[in-house]
Order: sequence, then structure tokens, then C-alpha cells
Amino acid sequence: MLRAFSSRNFSLFYTGQAISLIGTSMTQVATSWLVYRLTDSAFLLGVVGFASQIPTLLLIPLGGIIADRTNRHRILLVAQILGMLRSLALTWLALSGTINVWYITFLGVLLGTINAFDIPTRQAFLPQTVGKENLGNAFALYSSLVSVTSMVGPAIAGLLIAAWESGLCFLLDSISYVAVIIALLAIKTNDKKAVISTRQPLEGLKTSFNYAIGFLPIRSILIGSSLVCCVWGFYLALGPIFAKEILQGESNTFGFLMTASSLGTLAGGIYLTKHQNVHGLGKILALGIGFMGMSLIIFALSRVFWLSLLSLLAAGFGFILQIIAGRTLLQLLVNDENRGQITGLYVMSSTGAIPLGNLIAGALASRIGVVNTVIFGASICIIGSGIFMQQISNFRDLVRLNLNADSS
Repeated sequence: MLRAFSSRNFSLFYTGQAISLIGTSMTQVATSWLVYRLTDSAFLLGVVGFASQIPTLLLIPLGGIIADRTNRHRILLVAQILGMLRSLALTWLALSGTINVWYITFLGVLLGTINAFDIPTRQAFLPQTVGKENLGNAFALYSSLVSVTSMVGPAIAGLLIAAWESGLCFLLDSISYVAVIIALLAIKTNDKKAVISTRQPLEGLKTSFNYAIGFLPIRSILIGSSLVCCVWGFYLALGPIFAKEILQGESNTFGFLMTASSLGTLAGGIYLTKHQNVHGLGKILALGIGFMGMSLIIFALSRVFWLSLLSLLAAGFGFILQIIAGRTLLQLLVNDENRGQITGLYVMSSTGAIPLGNLIAGALASRIGVVNTVIFGASICIIGSGIFMQQISNFRDLVRLNLNADSS
């Protein structure tokens, strides 16, 4: 389960991310709660979530191109420094009492812009920290880390918000960036130069896009990621309303709900660290989508706190099964020359789908209610799972052929 830690670079990368991601998850919860407290509006919750993610959706192709043509190590360092400065600005506004929803929106746009370059570079850089034989294990471990930090961060944030409001969460997030910067400075990679491509940037992006859409396994990964992340965006945008209005709770209730879903993703990550059969990942991808959909329907209908927690734990499990399976297959199916660009397409279809889900959730909730909105999205997941299951045999055969060709 821990074989990827035999690499010093991966251990450093993992440690720095562990500290930084706790701060990030704290800020996500604190921001959502602060926006709802300032505006009491489901629509503005969706707008703020959309604003913080839409730059990632629009700029991610450029981020992928730069990741393939520039030193990835250096890009990550610059991105973390800019992220720390942005978090410090949010801290100052919150602690000085001058914060408002428009400042939050602007800083959210700035964060989304930074992430457009950071996220594809980080995922393309990860294979440089570990051998290919341990790549699947490294992605499962990293996804488990994201789950743990997403579980710990919201729980801490809920307690801090109740005692000192959101400003302290933002301050701790700013400090947490120092850990990942130090870790990146300590990492030594043999590949100091980016892969030199003979194609023009737009030509390379077009080629990568045509390959991704034309190859069934990658196309399925992109569509599946778009679906689950869009619907997951429903839950992320409307979570504060479920906590306060449906379950009659406070900020700590929202924190516990986020922790439950993160615990589910942790369980899924641990499960996949032991899974070494690459050819079975397509089935896991399809089953994860359906399992998440069924669990979110139970969550939407629940009026009991413990049942809501259990249903979100199950939803998180299904969500991460699809994400890890898709991400691992993607990295095994692409070469290093276009890894950043295809990773960028993946991030655009996954991370970029979350703001779309935020916006759709806010608009639908104001018309049909938060419960019906989540049920609607979850039902689409169940239908999508059935469609993907019908393609599994072809998917598995194509993956086997591609991996055999790569090894030969």
C-alpha cells in the first residue's frame, strides 16, 4: 500500500501537500459559510463557486501547453507563492472587517486563474516523482491524502468559524503554503528541462484533443469525470443550505457533512491502493458513478443527521472511485510529450465541471428547491453509469491493446 514512498521525491511532495491541502479545505468551507452568512442567497453561493472555478475551465488548455513546454518544477513554485499571496489578501480583508461578497468573488477568480496552471502541472509532475511501476499506487495515495485533508480541514474549520469566524481559517491557509514551497525546493529531479515539442502550441493542443476524443478509454474518462464533478458541484454549492435549513444545524454541521464525504473518499482511496489490475479500472469507473448517484438521492431525502452523514460517506466513496480510476488510466495511456495537455483536458472536464455544477445548482435550487436539484443531478449519474457499463468490454479491450503496444 505504501510502495510509492520508496521515492524520496514523492515523499517530499506528499508531505508538503499534506499540510497545504488542510489549509485549502479549511478555506473552502470558511468561504462558503461566509458567503451564505453575508448574503443568505443560494444563487450567490452558486455564483461565487462558479467565479472561482470558471478561469480554470477557460485557461486550462493554456496551462497544459505551458506544463509541456516549461520546467514543471518551477511552475509549481511560482503558483504556490501566488496562491499564498492571494490567501494573505483574503485574510487581511476578513480580519479587518472590510470583506464582502464581491471581494470574495474577485479573489476566487484569481485563485481559479492560478489553479489553471497549477493543477495540470501538478498532475503531470507527479509521474516525475515516482517510477511508472508505482504510478497507480502514487495516485491512489495522493487521492487518499486529498480525502484525509478534506476530512480534517472542514472539521477544524467548523470549530474555528464558530469561535473566531472565517478570518483565522484564511490565516492558517496562508501559513500552510510555506510547507509545500519548502518541499518543492527540496525535491531534486533528473529531468530539469521540459520536453521539446516539434509542434506549434495550437497544433499540439488540437492533436491532443483529437486523440483524447477519438480514443474510447480517454473519451469515457473525460465524460465520466465531467458528469460526477458537475453533480458533485451541486452538493458543494448547496451543502450550507442542507446543513442550516434541512438539518437545522450550524457551521459545525456543515463541517461534519464535508468531513463525512471526505471520509468516504478516503475509504475509496485506500481500497484502490490495493487494486493492481489496470484492466478492471473501467468497471470501477462506471460503478463509482452509479454508486455516487444513489447515495446522493438518499442524502437529498434524509432529514436525519446520522443518515445524511452515512449517505455522504457512501457518495464520497463512489466519487473517488471514478476519479482515481480515471486519473490512473489517463496517466498510463498518454506519453510525456502531451501529458500536460491531455491532463489539462482532464482537469477541464473534472475541476472545470464543478463551477458549472455550482451555477446550475444555484439556478435550479431557486426554482425547484435544493432537494429536487440534488435528486435531479444524482439521477443523471445513475443513467450515465448504466450507459458506461454497456461499453466496458470494448473499453477493457482497447486499454489492453494500448498498454501492450506501449510496453512493446
